[in-house]
Amino acid sequence: MEGARHSGRWNKKASFSTILLLMCMFVPTLVSLQKTCPPGDYDNGNGICCNKCLAGFKLLEECQAEGQRSNCTQCPPGQYTAHVNFFRNCFRCKQCKAKHELVESECKSDSNTICRCEDGFYKDQIDSVTSECLKCKQCGPDEMEKQACTPNSNTVCECKVNYYKLNDKCVPCKNCTSECKNHCLPVKTTTEVPKSENRFLTNIIAGGVTVAIVLLAVASLITYMITKWLTKKKLQERTSQSSDVSSPESLEVLVQSEEPSEKGLKAIPQSPGSEQEPFNLPDCVPLEIKIPDLIYMVLDLVPVLQVKQLVRSLGVTDTDIERAEMDHRSCQEAHYQMLRVWAERGSRAGAGGRGGMLHRPLMLELLDKLRKMHLGQAAEELETKYGIQ
Repeated sequence: MEGARHSGRWNKKASFSTILLLMCMFVPTLVSLQKTCPPGDYDNGNGICCNKCLAGFKLLEECQAEGQRSNCTQCPPGQYTAHVNFFRNCFRCKQCKAKHELVESECKSDSNTICRCEDGFYKDQIDSVTSECLKCKQCGPDEMEKQACTPNSNTVCECKVNYYKLNDKCVPCKNCTSECKNHCLPVKTTTEVPKSENRFLTNIIAGGVTVAIVLLAVASLITYMITKWLTKKKLQERTSQSSDVSSPESLEVLVQSEEPSEKGLKAIPQSPGSEQEPFNLPDCVPLEIKIPDLIYMVLDLVPVLQVKQLVRSLGVTDTDIERAEMDHRSCQEAHYQMLRVWAERGSRAGAGGRGGMLHRPLMLELLDKLRKMHLGQAAEELETKYGIQ
C-alpha cells in the first residue's frame, strides 16, 4: 500500500513537470507569431498585414497575401463610416425625428447626420444616444438673464439687484444677509469705532427697550382697572334690578336670563347679515381636470416601463403598487389604480380636488416629476391640454 501511494504521487509530479516543459517550449513560438503591422494596417489573423478601408468605405474582401490590398467599397446611401476601418457593414444614418428637431447637416458616406433643435429650444441629452428638445426657460418678473439659451443648454436666470432666492422664488431684500448687502451698514476698515460710541448706542437701545416695557405694563394695568370698574358697575346695576322684583316668578326669570347656559346662547338673535357662510376658495386650475381623463392621458404619454418609476416618485408606496398588481391582471388597469391612489391620497391631504377633480398643486407636482424623468414632451402635452402656464 505504501509503495502504491508513493508511486501515485510520483506520477502526478511527473505529469505536472511535463506540462510546464511544454508551456516553456510553445510560449516563444506564440510570441514569435505575433506580428506588428504598420499604421493604417491590421493583422487579418493569419500573420498577414492588410490595409484598412478609408472613412466612407467598408471592407468587401480582405487581402490574402503580403503586398496585396484589401477590397473596399463605398457605403450605400443612408449609411456611413466616420473613421478608417475594416468593418463588413456601414452604420445607418441618424434621422432627426424628435419633436422640435431639425437637420443641421445631411448624412454623408463619411459623416453621420447632425441634428439641432428649433430656435427657442435646447437639446437635453437623455443618454449617450437619445436626446430631446425642450423649450428654453423664460426668466420671471423678478429675475434677469445670466446666460442666454443655447442649442445645448437652457437659460440661466438669477435674481435682480436687491432680490434673493427663497424656495425657488426671488423675493425682495428686507434684512442684512449675504445676498442683501444693500441692507448692511458700511464697515469701516481703516479706523475702528470708538468704544464710547458703542456704549452710547447700546445705552440708547437699552433705554428704548426699557421705556417700551414700562409703557406696555402701564397700558395693561389701565386696561385691567377699566375692565374691573365696568364689571363692578354692571353687577351693581343687576343687584338694583333684582331688588325691585317682587314676585318669585320674576326672580326665577331673572336668574334664568343671567345663567350662562347653552340655551341662553342659542336664544341670542342674529341679523341675517351677520350669518357667516363658509368661504370657498376659487379653483386654482383654469380648466377642470377630471382625474380619470388625466390618468388615461398620462398612461398614453408615459412608456409602460416607466410608469412604476413615476408613481414611486409621486409617493405611492410599494405596498399600494403590489396590491394594484394583485387586484388587476391587466397591466394598464394596475397602472391606472396606482395613479388613482396618488390622486385620491392628494385629495385627502387637501391638495386634490373634490368630485373627481384635480387641483393645481398635484398637477404641478406631476409635471415636475415628468421633467426629472426626461419626459419633457409628455409634460408639454399635458400643459397644452389643460392650459397650464
